[in-house]
Amino acid sequence: MAKAYWVAHVDVDDPEAYKAYIAANAVAFQKYGARFLVRGGEYETREGAVRARTVVLEFPDYETAVACYDSPEYQQAKALRDPVSTGDLVIVRGYDG
Repeated sequence: MAKAYWVAHVDVDDPEAYKAYIAANAVAFQKYGARFLVRGGEYETREGAVRARTVVLEFPDYETAVACYDSPEYQQAKALRDPVSTGDLVIVRGYDG
């Protein structure tokens, strides 16, 4: 079974307030078995435009990745993130070649 990933690009407007989102999202991510592969860090934009922060989370499978996003735990964390950041997020099924 293929793993699944959240790929997010985020601009944070209020880093101090964003810390509350980081603390809150840990509850959902632990419950759904998420693992950070990328969490900010150094990058080079080679094509197109991206936001300041890139985050990649790995999940056991696509259904779990979607369930995590839809969960009350993550939606509570998201409510803390939305007022202090702008982002793009996709949930993508991994390649199981």
